[in-house]
This record gives sequence, C-alpha cells and structure tokens, in this order.
Amino acid sequence: MTRSNSHDLIRSLPIWRSDLDIQPLKGGLSNEGYVVTDDGTQHVVRLGDDVPVHHVSRANEVMASAASHAAGFAPELIYHQPGLLVFQFIDGKTYDETDVLANTPRIVSLMKEFHTRMPHHVGGPGRLFWVFHIIRDYARTLATAGSRFSDDLPQYLNWSEAFESVQPALPIVYGHSDLLPANFIDDGEKIWLIDYEYAAYSTPMFDLANLASNARFTPEQDIAMMTDYFGTSPDRAMLQGLSAMKCASLLREAMWSMVSEHHLSAPGVDYAAYADEIMGHFMTELESYEDRFGPAL
Repeated sequence: MTRSNSHDLIRSLPIWRSDLDIQPLKGGLSNEGYVVTDDGTQHVVRLGDDVPVHHVSRANEVMASAASHAAGFAPELIYHQPGLLVFQFIDGKTYDETDVLANTPRIVSLMKEFHTRMPHHVGGPGRLFWVFHIIRDYARTLATAGSRFSDDLPQYLNWSEAFESVQPALPIVYGHSDLLPANFIDDGEKIWLIDYEYAAYSTPMFDLANLASNARFTPEQDIAMMTDYFGTSPDRAMLQGLSAMKCASLLREAMWSMVSEHHLSAPGVDYAAYADEIMGHFMTELESYEDRFGPAL
C-alpha cells in the first residue's frame, strides 16, 4: 500500500472528530505505523495483515492488546478493523539498549506481573510461542523458498536442538515474546509494554532470554536479572538454559529476517542486512555459551 493510500484509509475511519495530521512512525520492521493527531489528541495507527509465515494473527494481536490494557500494561486499543489498529498514544521515552540496562529491575518486576496477571485477561484459543518449533518451521519455509541460507539450515537445526535439550522445566506463563528495547515506553511514572504480535503462552525463560539478548546483557547482568525474577540465585543448569535460550532467541530473529526477505516488504527495511547483523550477534552469543558450558553440538 502506498503512503497516499494509507493516508486515505486512515482518514476514512469513523472515529475521527476533525481534520487529521498524519505523520509516519519510524522503526517498524513488518508494519506501517503513523502518529495521527485528531482535534489535539494523538493516536498510533498500525497497518498490517496476518503474516502466516511468521505465525502472526491480527485477531490474536487484538485480543492480547485489549487484555494487556485491561491488566494495566498496554495503551488502550481504541479501534480496529481487518489490517488496521488504532491505539492510545503514550507520551514518553522509547527505550534503547542503554535504557533497558539502566532500568532492568523495573522491567523484571513488570515482566513478573505480566506473566502472573495476563492469564486472567486473555481469551479464546490458547496460543503457544515455542521458539524451537518456530525455528524448525522457518527452516522448512526457507528451504522451500530456495533461500541463500539453505545450505546452513541443517546447522541451524542442530544448534536449535542442542539449545532445546538443556532447557529446564519451568511453569507455563503468558509471555510477550518480543521484548525489543523499543517495545518499552517510559512516561516518567510507569513503563508501558507495546506490540503484541507474538504474545502467547510459553515459559518465562524465553521472555527473560529475549530481553537479555536484545539488550546485550553480560553474564553478570544475566545472573542479576534471574535473581530478581526468581528470588534466588540461579544454579548452573538455569544459567545454561538462559544462555541457550538467548542463542535460540537470536537464531529465531535472524531466521525471521531471512524469511522476511522472501515474504515481506516494509518501507526502508533491508531484511538481508538485518539477517546478517543478527547472525553476527548470534555467533557472539554462541561463543559466550560455548566458553562457559562447552560445545553446543
């Protein structure tokens, strides 16, 4: 959809009270985003359809967004229709890696509350986010597409199987599953959590590892995060599980971009470059894992 068509679609919505000011919202890797000002009030509009190759269902995103607002974590979902969502605008600081590191105890507290309270608000079928299944499914998708990474897929699957084999048994929680720094917004009083495309049931290990890998935590920061979350210092098995899950989180993110090379198009996004960047990050994390816990294979 061209920007002109997007603006026309936004202006056609029945919720507005005045002429609109529509400004692009930068940063999205798979959706178009806009800040829309209507009669002095700002809103965020996201445009995007279902993305089956990424297991993204907008119906699930609508449900999870509304549930998270009811639980006190997310801005209000004001309006939605197929392919379009309108949210309350939060006037605050969008986090980067440095902000996550500076506010880790607050974020860990937020995640504990999120994991505990969200199951009381979500509805409909119980969706699952299991990163190792996603990696296996991405490998099939990439093989079918004739990806430039096809020859590497057996190695990715072997790594993933090794990471899965060392996961400790943990309770099932409702997770966010996409804890990029930019999905935290701090208004000075509270931290808001946005973007619920991948929200689903999982173990807490993925959200913790996803947070830590995206913000490039050191092993010492991993220990502090785990201690805050579980209330006790993690043993070697838990630390190995976290380190392995950090690797899996990065491998899945890299494969997400590899799949996106074939199936998505977003303004200004270079999926090939992003895949190469994240694979570099993955290899660094893999080296750290193997230095502490031995060969992954």
